[in-house]
Amino acid sequence: MTTDEKHIEIQQEAKLFFSRFLLEWYHLQKRDLPWRRHRNPYYIWISEIMLQQTRVDTVIPYFNRFIEQFPTVEALADAPEEEVLKCWEGLGYYSRARNLQHAAKQVKELYGGQVPDDRDAVFGLKGVGPYTAGAILSIAFNRPEPAVDGNVMRVLSRYFRIEDDIAKGPTRVKMEKLAAELIPEGEAGSFNQALMELGALICTPKSPRCLPCPVMEHCAARLAGCEASLPVKTKAKPPRPEERLAALVEGRGEHAGRVLIRQRPASGLLARMWELPHWPAPPAEAGGARGALLPEAAALDRLRRSMSQAGIHARPEEHWMAAEHTFSHIVWTLQVYRCREEAALPLAAESRAVYGAAQAERADGADGVLGADAGAARAERGDSLLAAALGVQPAEDAPLALFDSGDAAADAADSGAQRWISREDMKNYAFPNVFLKLLNSYFDEQGT
Repeated sequence: MTTDEKHIEIQQEAKLFFSRFLLEWYHLQKRDLPWRRHRNPYYIWISEIMLQQTRVDTVIPYFNRFIEQFPTVEALADAPEEEVLKCWEGLGYYSRARNLQHAAKQVKELYGGQVPDDRDAVFGLKGVGPYTAGAILSIAFNRPEPAVDGNVMRVLSRYFRIEDDIAKGPTRVKMEKLAAELIPEGEAGSFNQALMELGALICTPKSPRCLPCPVMEHCAARLAGCEASLPVKTKAKPPRPEERLAALVEGRGEHAGRVLIRQRPASGLLARMWELPHWPAPPAEAGGARGALLPEAAALDRLRRSMSQAGIHARPEEHWMAAEHTFSHIVWTLQVYRCREEAALPLAAESRAVYGAAQAERADGADGVLGADAGAARAERGDSLLAAALGVQPAEDAPLALFDSGDAAADAADSGAQRWISREDMKNYAFPNVFLKLLNSYFDEQGT
């Protein structure tokens, strides 16, 4: 037997050992998770989308609430997007929820509301990539499709001592081919879940627990003493820090006990979600230490001008707290200032019409809906007069946009709706987690 033939024989033995003992371990040790109690492909699909970049313990209550509110594909497809986002609130990566609903509409229209078991059809669903497709097809339909995520690549890198960079496309292709070869006949669903389970519970990113591992005997990395250095992965570029000024505007008069929120643009980052109004910190001050307070005068001036141009009648009073929100590519450090709503001041005749146009955007009811166009119109047709009436120095630089998603045309066209809300009203709006926490902290302070 040649050296190459001996190596192939050893590899084949290691593969058979891996598949057999991993499955045995899984059937004895698998966790009781709600999506594992069914073979419902819709439930499995929901769970796999939720589990992307999110811990199992975090997902469980969200999964239970989601399938209670949207028990079928049709229920999800027909729901208002606001309800879907509200149910997803706090789970993060909100594009997952939007893509999921878009895909549910595809399933309803193209497949009669039944999740397809065809590989091309599943791949064609919005937001479904190779891993999710493999998970749905294998777990729900027991198709012999690989489902390779970060956990699986870590396990395979260590067991077979693969030193290729798992952040690179060719390595993923190699891993998918290897994973497909390991699937025992008729056990695709259980095997893929076993691989995920081993990576989540035993073969963890740091300090892998080799002693209770069911396949440690043939693990090439453990035998070579290099399990802690695998997998090889290029470090991602760190997210860009951004300092931002946020306005917590406290209402007076008819808005007493409420705070002002605004809706984000219809596309881009956190699309259509609700938040406290906020703007970039003054560029000249943004280069300081991350999270450091800006000079008070600069921060208050920026907020005054920003709120004026956005059609918000309020005066910033004091720094309230700092908060942080991390995206894959940006980290927002929010310096939140308490601001007091101000009644409209008597204006000169030339600017009264401008101010009236802003007020005309206010809708019926206590919510007090405003439109971004009002602020933009005033900025163009007499902002300096209004600023003078409010005691604010006119801006010397270009007008500030309501939003800065990177798409100026989309930002300008967006409605930028604003509403006054109480704590009770929060249940009607979907907020990114950082603003949800800020609002709850504020209302806790107020005892409401």
